[in-house]
Amino acid sequence: MSTRKITLRSSDSEIFEIDDIVALESQTIKHMLEDDCANNGIPLPTVTSKILAKVIEYCKKHIESPKNDDQNANDKLKSLDTNFVNVDQTILFDLILAANY
Repeated sequence: MSTRKITLRSSDSEIFEIDDIVALESQTIKHMLEDDCANNGIPLPTVTSKILAKVIEYCKKHIESPKNDDQNANDKLKSLDTNFVNVDQTILFDLILAANY
């Protein structure tokens, strides 16, 4: 399966080029790609570069994680999820807004 680069633009105009497999972790972006609406990049007007970088890293970790019954891998993923939301309330609120985009 070949991958293509998807361009995301944060609210503070920072550009992120990511593999489509990572972008497909977001249902909103997935639908935009399916509807061929992402040719000129995808603007994310409510997501700052700081938050977008965290979300991209989170998606990459989920992509890299084995999708099987390996308990050790599942435990690592649960730990990643726990640490991801173990942030101050302002960042958590911004992550929730990004998830709702």
